[in-house]
Amino acid sequence: MSFIEILKAVFFGIVEGITEWLPVSSTGHLILLDEFIKLNESEEFKSMFDVVIQLGAIMAVVILYWKEIFPFSFREKPAVKKDIFVLWFKILAACIPAAVVGLLWDEVFEKYFYNMVSVAIALIVVGIAFIFVEKKNKDKKPRVNSLSEITFKDALLIGVFQLLAAVFPGSSRSGSTIMGGLAIGISRPVIAEFTFFLAIPVMFGASLLKIAKFGLAFSASQAVLLITAMIVAFAVSVIVIKFLMGYIKKHDFKIFGWYRIVLGIIVLLYFAFSHK
Repeated sequence: MSFIEILKAVFFGIVEGITEWLPVSSTGHLILLDEFIKLNESEEFKSMFDVVIQLGAIMAVVILYWKEIFPFSFREKPAVKKDIFVLWFKILAACIPAAVVGLLWDEVFEKYFYNMVSVAIALIVVGIAFIFVEKKNKDKKPRVNSLSEITFKDALLIGVFQLLAAVFPGSSRSGSTIMGGLAIGISRPVIAEFTFFLAIPVMFGASLLKIAKFGLAFSASQAVLLITAMIVAFAVSVIVIKFLMGYIKKHDFKIFGWYRIVLGIIVLLYFAFSHK
């Protein structure tokens, strides 16, 4: 395995760490990145690689928010934090729609929608929706201002919005859930944190499915590429999560909507001219 291949894995990890948490679509960016920087591996490995490197990004959430998501305390009383248990039930409720659809039709969606045109269209459509929702909410006070105020109905609605990302790469899992949360009256910091926590079971589940499908027969070079990308994704994610939570305290998400629209147009133009 050459140094260039490791460098490619580092670059994939950087892109994953940035785009997993910003509402711009990590899967979409990784699909686009693969058009220009290709790992010298099989399509089966690359399909698994794009999903499993997200585990590195997820570990950043686990470490940064450990006190908020771990329901047991060994030093404080009460030893069991009921509010965190309730939060996890809401997170699991939000996972149901995408889990059901993903298990049943994941291969169909991957076959027909994991391409540049679908990604570009999803980038543009969700970008427009972001701008529309933010303008609509401009003078409104959020209905929900803490994680404890999120109801099970809210959680299920957020899960329905997450279906967009399960079906259309480029929609963005974080983008879809954040947009949905804003649309139903949840404040930006609260829906951002809920989206972070929602990613934990979603990404662990998706990664386990991909590993089970690929098998554990990794070559040494494949293991190095995967671990390298995961470590980089973790380090970059820590920085990006802290940046995003600071940014949205003073700004809205419209800039990400405009970014998505511009990127989607560029991708469509590139695809149109490069495939003549």
